[in-house]
Amino acid sequence: MASVTREITIAADADRAWQVLGDFTDGPVRMAPGFVLDSVLSEPGVRTVTFADGTVLREREITVDGRGRRRVYAIVGGTAPPEHDNASIQVSPLTDGRCTVTWTHDVLPAEFAPAWGRNMELVLDLFQKTLEGAQGISI
Repeated sequence: MASVTREITIAADADRAWQVLGDFTDGPVRMAPGFVLDSVLSEPGVRTVTFADGTVLREREITVDGRGRRRVYAIVGGTAPPEHDNASIQVSPLTDGRCTVTWTHDVLPAEFAPAWGRNMELVLDLFQKTLEGAQGISI
């Protein structure tokens, strides 16, 4: 198993970032518009996410901590599911009005880790551009 963690600092309030990340159903599209094309609740606690490259993943919500701004989920199916995946994403406020987003995936097989890391970096970059470019706009 491999563990992949990516972190980014965003010039946006932690509550604003959590408005997107705390939204289990629509959060993926709002987080990475263009990279994620669709996200729908396919059954209670499971979303189906469609990516621009045609990949479709089913993700089960494991836990959500609104006060701690942390969500845990797992990929449980789709067109290219890993053997095992468990992910957490957390928003932490900084004292200057910015926030840090920390995203971790534990994935099997370990060979998935480099691609996971590249995609996580791309998504976090899109999220940063979306939030920083949309100050005052409801996303």
